[in-house]
Amino acid sequence: MTTTLRYEFYETDAKLTLSVFDKGADPEKVSIKFGPRSVVYAHEDKVLTVEPLKGQIDPEKSDYSVGKVKVEIRLVKMAHGRWGSLVGESPDPLSTFAKPAAPPAEAPAQPRKQRKNWDVLTDEILKAEKSASMDEDPNVGGDNSVNEFFQKIFADADEDTKRAMMKSYQESGGTTLSTNWDEVKKAKVEVKPPEGSEWKKWAV
Repeated sequence: MTTTLRYEFYETDAKLTLSVFDKGADPEKVSIKFGPRSVVYAHEDKVLTVEPLKGQIDPEKSDYSVGKVKVEIRLVKMAHGRWGSLVGESPDPLSTFAKPAAPPAEAPAQPRKQRKNWDVLTDEILKAEKSASMDEDPNVGGDNSVNEFFQKIFADADEDTKRAMMKSYQESGGTTLSTNWDEVKKAKVEVKPPEGSEWKKWAV
């Protein structure tokens, strides 16, 4: 470190301010060069060279201002933290500062099990019931039809009841209609054909 000028400094975690006492310095003749770990002040025949700095600075963000009594040089630190001294040897300029820990790697997202949309199934079933003709289903039509009865129960039911009705109807092949969601949600609803008949799955 070469110096022909008196100086002092103070620091914060983010910045170090170096005050060079050069009374009456001409701003037009003051020259300051910033390096990653150095700062050189020159004014006419006066020179102050400070290197190696204790830590690394950002030359692009560092600046200075010329006053009547002193010149203030503001050094912006590359890593936040106190240096304790202005100069000092270090194999890695940033090694004395704690680096933020890398965030833990996120566990791979587990594929979400696709849930059946019971509202869509309800619409499909109701549409199928409405499209059935009297020849296909003698229960269709009339005030006491199964279709109207089903719609009335469904319209007045809460969300759990609706889910139970749709799940039981779909999984049982239309042989069971339950409104107890707590019971239906536990397992697949079995097919229960009418007494005396046999359930057969037709190939599509």
